[in-house]
Amino acid sequence: MNQNLKKLLIKTKKAVFSQQIGNNTSNIKGEGYDFVELREYEGGEDIRKIDWVISAKMQKPFVKVFHTQRELDINIVPILTGSTYFGTKRFKKDTITEICSILGYVCVAQGDSFSSFIANEDAQLNTKKTKKLFGVENMIVNIDKYNPLEKNANFVNIINDLYKKIQKKSLIFLIGDFFDTNDFNLNLLAKKHEVIIIIVRDKFEENPIALGSVNFTDPNTSQTFEGNLNSNLTENYTKNVKKHDSELFKNLKKIGVQFIKIYTDDNVAQQLGKLFH
Repeated sequence: MNQNLKKLLIKTKKAVFSQQIGNNTSNIKGEGYDFVELREYEGGEDIRKIDWVISAKMQKPFVKVFHTQRELDINIVPILTGSTYFGTKRFKKDTITEICSILGYVCVAQGDSFSSFIANEDAQLNTKKTKKLFGVENMIVNIDKYNPLEKNANFVNIINDLYKKIQKKSLIFLIGDFFDTNDFNLNLLAKKHEVIIIIVRDKFEENPIALGSVNFTDPNTSQTFEGNLNSNLTENYTKNVKKHDSELFKNLKKIGVQFIKIYTDDNVAQQLGKLFH
């Protein structure tokens, strides 16, 4: 393992274990600690749930219902395409790696099991279900050494693969730049699982400046572009990005999928803290 990766693991582990990021209180009603409601006793229920004081006042049996503390099954899915191999100060792929590391350590801290996939043309299992610290390290080493160049996101295949391979109801984190989302339909996956989208971007690619004559290589296709990156071109591009994101956010809100955008120069731990709190 290289020194940069070791430093990243130390940094992200410290960020998680020095402060509580998120919690695993569910909205499922069952035995637990947080009171939800009082309702009439139903035949066959455990009589130990009966609140005898309230039942005496109401002249019929009532039980208290609580939120349950449950163990979550979590799946961490970085979408590693060629476009993540870009960044003005830091590659998006490196930011995605840090996000995955923090999510992995959060799982360990909470005692939740997690698995991970690497997705682009499809979704391949990266690390099997675990609650152990070494599972985070294995996941991050594999993500770090993965070469995303000339890889594109096929969201139809990714979503179908995750739907088939993740059997138990889970919390799924999809992490990528989400630029090409023409075939991005989460309806089926979101009905079976809870899905959270983490969009990783570099500010330059959302709002580029006019650079004049340029020579770019597309990391998705390795095709080169030579031309004049003038103000008209950048303004039109920026408008298209805003329109694309507006439609993406609208669709995610419509199906009740939570999302957040993190930039390559953001404090990743702070941004994820906002997501969980």
